[in-house]
Formats: sequence, C-alpha cells, structure tokens
Amino acid sequence: MTTDQMMLFALLGVIVGLMLWGRWRYDLVAFAGLMAAVLLGLVPSAEAFSGFGNPTTLIVALVLIATAGLTRSGAVARLARLMSGRDRGTTGHILLFGGVGALLSGFMNNIAALAMLMPVDLQTGRKLGRAAGLTLMPLAFATILGGMLTLIGTPPNLIVSGFRADVLGEPYRMFDFLPVGGAVALAGLAFIALIGWRLIPRPDESEAGTDADSRQRRYVASLVLTEASLTASRTIREARAEAAGAGVRITGLIRHGQEVAGPLDDQALADGDILILRSTPGSLDEFRSTSNLAFPDGRQEPRARKDAEGQQLIECLVSVAAEIAGRSAQSFGLANRHDSVLIGLRRDGVALRRGLARQELRAGDMLLVLVPESRMADMLAATGLLRLDGGSLPVQRERHMRAAVGLFALAVLAATFELTTMPIALGCVIVAYVLFGVLSVNELYDHVDWPVIVLLGSMIPLGLALDQTGGSALIAGGLAQLTQGYPAWVALVLLMGGTMFLSDVLNNNATTIIAAPVSIRLAEQLQVQPDAFLMGVAVAASCAFLTPIGHQNNTLILGPGNYRFGDYWRMGLPLEIIVMVVAVPLLLIVWPL
Repeated sequence: MTTDQMMLFALLGVIVGLMLWGRWRYDLVAFAGLMAAVLLGLVPSAEAFSGFGNPTTLIVALVLIATAGLTRSGAVARLARLMSGRDRGTTGHILLFGGVGALLSGFMNNIAALAMLMPVDLQTGRKLGRAAGLTLMPLAFATILGGMLTLIGTPPNLIVSGFRADVLGEPYRMFDFLPVGGAVALAGLAFIALIGWRLIPRPDESEAGTDADSRQRRYVASLVLTEASLTASRTIREARAEAAGAGVRITGLIRHGQEVAGPLDDQALADGDILILRSTPGSLDEFRSTSNLAFPDGRQEPRARKDAEGQQLIECLVSVAAEIAGRSAQSFGLANRHDSVLIGLRRDGVALRRGLARQELRAGDMLLVLVPESRMADMLAATGLLRLDGGSLPVQRERHMRAAVGLFALAVLAATFELTTMPIALGCVIVAYVLFGVLSVNELYDHVDWPVIVLLGSMIPLGLALDQTGGSALIAGGLAQLTQGYPAWVALVLLMGGTMFLSDVLNNNATTIIAAPVSIRLAEQLQVQPDAFLMGVAVAASCAFLTPIGHQNNTLILGPGNYRFGDYWRMGLPLEIIVMVVAVPLLLIVWPL
C-alpha cells in the first residue's frame, strides 16, 4: 500500500466517521475532506472543483427544479387527490399509494414524491382512525424503490452512469435500469403491502396527532367561485364533501356582499359566490387548486384574483414597531399599493372571521398574506411584518399543469430516444418552465437541495482520487482474493451487501461514489463485464431500509410516523434480503458477465 493510498483511506475513514457522528452537516464534512485532500496533494488543485461541473451533479440539480415545476403546477397534488377516495383497507391503501409513489419516483425526485403523498396518507389515516405509522414507512420505502426505475429516479443511478461513461465511453440510457429496478420494485412493493407493514411495531396511540400537519395553524379564509368552478350543478353539500377530502371545513357562504343565513347544504352555488372556510394554508391552496376556485382580490367587494405571476402564501407576525400596526389592511393599502391580500388573521390564538381587511391590526397578530413573489420583499419592508420561519407556501398554478407535464414528458422522450442528452433535455425544460410561467426566475434556485449538490461536488473528486491512486483496485483485489475459486456472482453478492450496509449508515450518494469505482476494478480483476457490478451498486446504494438516517425519505417520516430508531430494521431487513434475492439473478441475466 502506497503512502497516497494510506492517506486517502485514512481521510475517507475520517469523513465517513464524521458523517456517522452527525455533529456537522454531511456537505460541510465532504467539502472539508476535499480541501484536506487538495492540501495533502491527493487531489490536484486544478481538479478540486471538477465535481461541481460533473454532468451527474448538474442533472441532480436540474431534476430538483423540474420536479418543483410539476409540483407548482398542481399536477402531483391533483393525482394525490384522485387517490384519496374510499377506504381500501391497509393492504389496498399501501398498494395504491406505494405504486403511485414508486411510479412518480421514477421520474421525479423521490423526496418530493413522498412529500406530496405524505399529507394525503396522513389525512386518510386520520379519517379512518388508522395510525400514521402503519402506512408512512411503507410509502417511504416504496418511493425509494421507485427511484430505481429510471436514470433520473435517484442520484445513485446518475452516479454509476457517470462512472460507466468514464470507463466505457457511454453512459446508461433512460430505461436501462428498468428491467432489474422494476422487478425489484414490484417484489418489494408486494412484500411491503402484504407482509411488511404487519412487522412494524404498533405505534403508541397516545402520541397520535403529533405529526407536522396537526401543528399547522388554521385560519378562517375565503375563496371565490368562478365559471371554471361550476362545470356541473353543485351545492354546498357537494362542495363540503370535496373540501373535507382536502382537510378543509366550509363554515359559510357570502352572496352579493351578504352572508347567507340558515341551512346551507342545499344552497346551489353561483358564479361570484364566496365560500368561508377554516383550513391550514396548505390545505386551503390544495382545495382551491383541485376545485378551480380563486383567491379574493382584496377589494371591499371581493372578486376572483387574477393569477398573473407566481404568488406565495406567507405567514407573518405583526411586531410592535410594524408600520401596519394600528391600521387595517384596507387603510394601509395592502391590496392597492402592494397587490397583496390579507387571507387570514389569528389573534390571541383565535382565527378571526369577519371583515378581515377592515380589522385594526395589533402587535402579536398572525397574518396569512397572499403576495406576488416579485413584490414580497417590498411588501415586508413597507409593512414591517415579520415573516415566520417556514411559513411560506408557493401557490399552485394549475393553469400551467398541462404545459408542465407535457414539457417534462417531451424531455424524457428526447433523452430516451437519444435525441439529446439528459442534462440538455432537462435544461430546456427549465427554460421553457420560465417562459411559460410554470416557475418564476426568482424561485428557480430555491428548489435546489444545495447540501446534496455540495456533497456530490466534493465527493466526486475524492472518488476519482481513490481510483487514480489504486485504492479502489486494492479493495477490489481483496474482494477478488476473498472469493477466489467461487463464481463471479459471489463477489457481486459481497459487493452489494457491503454497499447496502454502508448506505444504511451513510448518505447513499457518498456510498455510491465510493463503491462505483471499486465495482469497476473488481470486474476487471475477475475479467468480466462491469455492468452487472455497476448496476448492483446502484441497486444496493438505493436500498437503505435499516435506519432512519440511510435515506432522506426515512428521516422525513420519523416524526410524523412516531417511529423509533430501531423500528426500521423490522421491515427493512427482510426487504433488503428480498432485494438481493431478486436483483442478483436478474443482473446476471440482463447484464451477462
């Protein structure tokens, strides 16, 4: 072992150890490790930042932005609402939600797919009195499995494709992952839905309702009916049924400036009617989007607000020194001067209902304000309102739904038929999203998960250094010697097992960057084709089911599902065994050695 190899192994050991310790963020640890490698002469200074220009890093960033366009257009929310129908039983529910989640994850960021389906899953569970912990872990695991379907489904697929391009001169195509990944996903989903969820420890019902949704503040707000809302004869009773599906309660109806008295259920809805609702901000926008309703325009006699540009619902606090304190939204000119609308108002923990625009605002009031993205900073500066951390929600732009879905589908087809490369196809989609108004220029970079980008940009040069110094060949030689005299598939099993274990305790992207060059060198030493080994690393790195830290989706459900650290392995361990049993034979068939 050379001096460079020893220093690099020691450095990678420190990086892995610090990531497992969790005291510092993984992106900071990776970047610090890269700087150390440059100072030690393990990575040439000219190549220190080559990982940030790597196509893999760019594709991950572009996929995140394209996913945001699909989400912002309301396409994913519309699909989620279609799924939240009648009770199908726990197995049927997991099959439906897990299947759709897996399919979505094949074409969009799997964290975003889980984030869109999780509120619907929680809401369905609350309606049926079913603990969230019984279905959230199956949903999270299904979205992880779905990422293995396509090239863009999960970063490990992109990383191994980049390594293949460096070694064989050609990356993997869009659906090269489908034969093995699809079979693994189907087998995994069947296990999760039929058996797996029964292995999850029964959650403590006394802690029910501690999920994020239950902690959101509710406001009394209003939405305006338009001609688009009245595609069929509708009554308040029908509207209430739709609203309940989104977690919204209709409490009143205003017509021609007067609140309608008496029983409302049989009242026929008309263009220009205003529904009074009690809801969280997220549920309010979901109901508005799926039912083709409109926000009010903030005038004295409200009408439907026109969606001319991207808007956000923001929660604000009226401070003592706020310019708007002691004045009403109407007298301050919130609508006229800043094109912003006061949607909801909470005072002393109570949601106020009547005459919000004319209410004199006091210090300590909490406001829900609809504001154009381009005017948000000016509005906050002029009013002196304090925006609450995390209290910002981009408003869905459902009129762009067809354009968003169509453009994304065209990009996938163009990359599939090799009309252009995936980075170029996704880049064109994002430019088109801005031109068509699906996303605004101001919000493009908000949707990039920068810690992941820094992690990839920092770890890729370290992974290449491991290969160039002969470190990956050294590891591969050890595996080859360990399995000497056995068939090559034994080495494949050991490689996948080690990758799975590392992925369960380390970020799956970092795991792939370390394991991919080892897989190539192992194939060289065994004198076989490298594709089965590369694909094996992609599958194994994606299958982190034993801990809540192995994958961000596992971490995302930890609190809402009321899970403990030791709950994951109960369903995760047999699932990882099933993945190995299904994947290894298929890898040898689809990618012969």
